[in-house]
Amino acid sequence: MRAAIVERPIDVTALLAEVASPAHGASSLFLGTVRDVNDGRAVSGIEYTAYAAMAEREMGRIIDEALARFGDATIVIEHRVGTLALGDVSVAIAAAHAHRGPALDAMRYCIEELKRRVPVWKRERYADGTREWVDPTATTVAAGGPAGTEGGTDA
Repeated sequence: MRAAIVERPIDVTALLAEVASPAHGASSLFLGTVRDVNDGRAVSGIEYTAYAAMAEREMGRIIDEALARFGDATIVIEHRVGTLALGDVSVAIAAAHAHRGPALDAMRYCIEELKRRVPVWKRERYADGTREWVDPTATTVAAGGPAGTEGGTDA
């Protein structure tokens, strides 16, 4: 189990290798990426910042909770900070378990709780040259959930 705030590109292959085990029959992977439009505005990139020590502690708690709920799994979470371009991976969660259901459930639990609780902030850069902090708890109709979640500009 590992949770980290990183300043480098996320190596998805390394994360999957980290959770791999002959005991695991299923691995699930979530990737949150920077997309080009949010709330009808053209996005050119995102700047992430975090209170790293607190964020890593909270992500560790989320992993512990997922293990308590979904059983013997291996979970790794990385969230990137800094300036990210369109298509860059901002957050990755790899979860492996003996069975697919718990692997998928643990991964989904982790991303939902991360977006709700972890102190990571983002400022979108728009194509018109403006920048704006995004409230991760605000809901948008287009995204079908909190801004910045699956369907927002990042995870």
